[in-house]
Amino acid sequence: MSEEGVAGLPEGWARVALGKICDIQAGGPALRKKDHVRAGVPVIRPGDLRHRRVSAHTVAHLDPEHARGLFRYRLAAGDILVTRTGTVGRAALVTEGESGWLYNTHLLRVRAHDPSQAPYLLAFLADRRVVDWLERRAAGTTGMRSVGVRTLKDLPVSLPPLDRQRDIGAALNAVDEKLRVHEEIVRTTTELRETLAELLMTDRMPRPRSFGTGEAGSSRTT
Repeated sequence: MSEEGVAGLPEGWARVALGKICDIQAGGPALRKKDHVRAGVPVIRPGDLRHRRVSAHTVAHLDPEHARGLFRYRLAAGDILVTRTGTVGRAALVTEGESGWLYNTHLLRVRAHDPSQAPYLLAFLADRRVVDWLERRAAGTTGMRSVGVRTLKDLPVSLPPLDRQRDIGAALNAVDEKLRVHEEIVRTTTELRETLAELLMTDRMPRPRSFGTGEAGSSRTT
């Protein structure tokens, strides 16, 4: 077979099932609200996946004692999380900051056999065509459709040579980091605006004193 023997792929590329190059595991048990605590082990849910990253500001927390028995659902840097219910197919990369966190039953964990492939695989999984492929295969009703481990394992992945994978992953990772930084700026500015609005609307905002006014200013003119 020539290098162009795989239909529809650029020269030098290959096509393999995701399950051949990754370990894929479903998430932990669905946690009830009463299980959540103010501070503990973070548990990632689908809503915490934003711009292909995990938002630490929205995650729930689980009591460490309860989390002790969920060791197999601990995440490592380089893992990829994929939503399996609701809006299926959204993906996010786990960084060092989320290492050791847990993920819930509505997510699938993808762990590449070769960690250097993770940024490229994230880019591939986030591609609109791949998301459409998963959505077409999601089972269940319109309100609660889901993708299983078997379906994700069968996903055909287009793989360029490893050095090209690294180039693609690095380029898109840089863009994702910019998106994350800008989102953080928007988040903190929004919080500042809400605080400022509350102070102004309740007349609790200190008013700056004008220079050269008041009794001290008047005494200098006499």
